[in-house]
Amino acid sequence: MADATVETMEFDIRGQICPSTLLTALRAVNQHRERLRGGSLRLSILTDNRAATNTIPEAVRNMGYGVSVSRTGTGYCIAIEGDMGG
Repeated sequence: MADATVETMEFDIRGQICPSTLLTALRAVNQHRERLRGGSLRLSILTDNRAATNTIPEAVRNMGYGVSVSRTGTGYCIAIEGDMGG
């Protein structure tokens, strides 16, 4: 059993549109890349921009991160983690 605790850092970018949503997400990923890669941090991006549910996951997958998108009551949650799960 691992004792490692994964912290979730939330970024609420509802109301923003692309490319602002993508730039904000990429800035967060780059600022926290060491902790993401180390597995101690997960980013949770809240958005109401449907285009962001395609652009952000595609970009972070290309950077080697794991990503999932889920529907919320007010939009979408894009979860970014340190690896692609493989």
